[in-house]
Amino acid sequence: MVRRHDFDTGLNQLRELLIKMGNRMDEALKAAIESLKTSDLSKAEEVIRKDSELNALEEEILELGSQLIITQQPVAKDLRRIIVAFKISSDLERMGDLARDIARVTVRLDGQAAAKPLVDIPRMAEIASTMITESIRSYMDENTDLAYKMAKDDDEVDELYGAMLRELYALLIEKPESAPQMMLLQMVGRYIERIADHATNIGENVVFLVTGRRPDLNS
Repeated sequence: MVRRHDFDTGLNQLRELLIKMGNRMDEALKAAIESLKTSDLSKAEEVIRKDSELNALEEEILELGSQLIITQQPVAKDLRRIIVAFKISSDLERMGDLARDIARVTVRLDGQAAAKPLVDIPRMAEIASTMITESIRSYMDENTDLAYKMAKDDDEVDELYGAMLRELYALLIEKPESAPQMMLLQMVGRYIERIADHATNIGENVVFLVTGRRPDLNS
């Protein structure tokens, strides 16, 4: 009974760290997009600087989870809960790297006038932000319906990314001198698309946690 209590306490701490990491990631993405929209270099530099906080949270999750495995020797679903927490923290850390890369694009643009209005990128980021929040919630609640929703949202992000690419290519024909900026915006779209993919990975792992089977939600 004491061992189960200790395990549940540790697992709750693990969940709290994942919630904190998810919130930090969501904040980083929103700040990175805002820096891009407003050419706010100081905000972009803050996103870049704070990326280390996500790395530290991932390490804390790995350390706590490892201690739980060593001291509590969980099996079956309890063990899957910890393993999936490791995988989620890894996906969140990679998302953080991508948010940092978006902020770096803001720095590279250095206040350039936009060659096109930023419409698709903020919309993609809005969907990705929702995916981050809902993917973490799906783990907390072990909600497979919410986990499977990641695939639908990811498809929407992919469609917006495709539409954005077509618009950028058309604009290049009209304004070939804007090629460097168009390339950077294409990279931002790709970064957001990858963030959505990582959220979908979390959904896959939640389904694995609950059912013991891993679906392919990125197909």
